[in-house]
Amino acid sequence: MEMNEIARQVKEASIQLAATGTGLKNNALAQISKSLLDRQSEIIKANKVDLIRSEKENLSEPLLKRLKFDEAKIADVVDGINSLINLEDPVGKTLLATELDKGLELYKITSPIGAIGVIFESRPDALVQISTLCLKSGNGVLLKGGSEAKETNRILADIIVKATVESGISANWIKLLETRSEVDTMLKMDEYIDLIIPRGSNEFVKYIMDNSRIPVMGHADGICHCYVDKAADLKMAVRIVMDAKTQYVAVCNAAETLLVHETVAAEFLPQLKEVLEQKQVTITGCARTLEFIPVAPATEEDWKTEYLDYKLSVKVVSSLNEAINHINKYGSGHTDTIITTGSDRASRFMDLVDSGNVFWNCSTRFSDGFRYGFGAEVGISTSKIHARGPVGLDGLVIYKYKLIGNGHIVAEYANKDKTFKHNNIEKKFPL
Repeated sequence: MEMNEIARQVKEASIQLAATGTGLKNNALAQISKSLLDRQSEIIKANKVDLIRSEKENLSEPLLKRLKFDEAKIADVVDGINSLINLEDPVGKTLLATELDKGLELYKITSPIGAIGVIFESRPDALVQISTLCLKSGNGVLLKGGSEAKETNRILADIIVKATVESGISANWIKLLETRSEVDTMLKMDEYIDLIIPRGSNEFVKYIMDNSRIPVMGHADGICHCYVDKAADLKMAVRIVMDAKTQYVAVCNAAETLLVHETVAAEFLPQLKEVLEQKQVTITGCARTLEFIPVAPATEEDWKTEYLDYKLSVKVVSSLNEAINHINKYGSGHTDTIITTGSDRASRFMDLVDSGNVFWNCSTRFSDGFRYGFGAEVGISTSKIHARGPVGLDGLVIYKYKLIGNGHIVAEYANKDKTFKHNNIEKKFPL
């Protein structure tokens, strides 16, 4: 089937899906959940084919970890779907209600975006999360996963399509793309596609933006920072930094750079180095870091690098402001955390660090749609548009204005026969 026809079908199906009731969408989600468990052995078999091929092609260890889709990961995505079912439908919410004049009422109502193109990395669980979020929020979706996961993605897409058809929803609301040429064609299809969500490097996101007139919700690198302040509880700091760096290294919310205030560096850095070495973490450091621990010297490039591996760059700073300035210069706007006992210092950090997620005394690994209670996420938006940070259901809806009158015409107001009242009213949209 030609790409133009695929996109047209998704667009048409998205219009129908936008008007689909909560009960039908939730029934379809439940069927997807059941089908994933029923066909678990098929999924794992397909995933092993991808893993074996990718190992032969020397795919990096972090990407192989992302690619693996075993019983535990299937259980995780099923839990995510069940959580999603229990969330409120984001479509049809009244955001604003205004009485323009007697009998003339304006409502601002949430509505689906439409047809969304999502290009994502090697994680098969991302396909399930993205598609189920789109279904719950009433959006059609065109999915392009990494070629290394092609067998896993095929069976997952097949399961999702069949489950939703069994529930009474058109099969055309979701389509799986498999080639780079299809992506390049999709970028030019602003007639049908309403939003592109790319998940990948800064260079990849920039390529998408430079080659499409379609709005792009960018999810760039996750260059995340932990800052250990002069007023930090150092025992707490060790726990948080360890979790942020090593709990799972191959993800965008893992810490890549550690900033340490100079007054605690002598005490903190040797403690941290000892526990990091137990996890085989390689450390690079600035010149001042080398005064406290023997590590490889960091380069300018280290501050700009998302390692996605057991590697951490360390910089000793002389002030809170220096830490903030470093993050705003080198960070990707993803997630940054401060460890401190000083609430005023935490407040300043959280106000001035220009990122979608700013934390106090907790791991960067918490920046996640499931952990935020969003059910799952289509990605982390590092753009400054209608959605920022983990993009869950609310990030996949826009709004429309609905006006209800009773024979009202503008001429009566232009002639001053009537005047606008503009009264806020506490009322849900009546239809």
